[in-house]
This record gives sequence, structure tokens and C-alpha cells, in this order.
Amino acid sequence: MRSIVARILATCLLGGTTMAHAGSQLYEPLAASVQAALHAAVADQAPLDPSFERSPERARWLAEMSHRLTKRIPDETYRSELLRAIHYEATRAGLDPQLVLGLIQVESGFKKYALSTAGARGYMQVMPFWVKLIGNQESNLFHMRTNLRFGCTILRHYLDIERGDLFRALGRYNGSLGRPEYPNMVRAAWEHNWAYPSFRLAQSP
Repeated sequence: MRSIVARILATCLLGGTTMAHAGSQLYEPLAASVQAALHAAVADQAPLDPSFERSPERARWLAEMSHRLTKRIPDETYRSELLRAIHYEATRAGLDPQLVLGLIQVESGFKKYALSTAGARGYMQVMPFWVKLIGNQESNLFHMRTNLRFGCTILRHYLDIERGDLFRALGRYNGSLGRPEYPNMVRAAWEHNWAYPSFRLAQSP
């Protein structure tokens, strides 16, 4: 088993290769208060944080991540828009943007219209039942910010359920709770491809 996982990780980490290992979040009834809080979280349509224009450090982050993502998304304008949205939605949900980049790499290979056999959609492979639970009829999971907003909100929800245990939260996100393969792949993608000192961002003006 270990050799199989190692081969998957090695393939997943090749610079020019994108592999999707999407699972599916499992439907679980939500308490009314939790459902209301999650609905409010995904409904907020605040504009993207303009701090990239104000902060040299955030601009450096954007340039560095853009360089790393070039092979997967050649269009510079679209690549920049995606990275800004990832940073905003991840930070808004209290997540490390590099973690979210690693998750997207593993889940969809940065394919906007990725669709799994289970029906999970978009960059972060969000299951459609979440739209009924916490979204509305206008929620399009193939829309960039909608997909990122739902995905980051859901991962934050799972982290809260698991009291900060990222291994278990990632397992819930992928529908593989308790199994190591998926959390290990996300962590490997995060650490090997998207690592960036978070304290540098924290010190941004």
C-alpha cells in the first residue's frame, strides 16, 4: 500500500502533470444554527480584497504563485484573478491559501469545469447538495468565486467539527475520513509545490 501511495504522490507532484483525486463530501444533517451560519458565510458578496495593490509583500506572493501556476493556467490575466480569489476566500475562512492551492491541485488539477463521477464540481470539487443546504438557486458551482467560497467555507466547517485536526478535516472533505491517502496527498502538494512563509504575509503593511 505504501508503494502505491508513493507512486501516486510522485506523479501528482510532477510540475507538468495534473491529477484529480476528487472524492465527495458526504451529506450530514446540519443543526439549524450551523446551517444559518454557513448560509450567511457563502452569501456575503463583498468585493475582493484590494490589498494586493497596496502591499508589496502581497504583490510578491501573487507573482510567485503565478509563476508556479503558469504551466497549468497559461493565461496570465485569468491566473491572477484565480489566485487573488483563492487568497481572499482562504483568508476569509481562516485557511492558509497555500493549503487551498494544494487541495485544488489534488481535487481538480486546477480545472474549472472538473466534474467527478460522484458529481463534485469545479476547482474545489464541491458536491451539489451543499447548494440546497446553504446556497440558493443562483449558486453556480462552476463559477470561480462561488466554488472557492463554498469549498473554503466547507473546509472551515470540517475543521471546526474536528477541532482543528487537519488530517480528519481533509478526510471529511474528500469523503475518506480515517484514511491517510488523501490528506497525505494534499499535504505533499501544499508543502512541495505551494509552500510560502506565512509570517511574511502576516507582516504585510
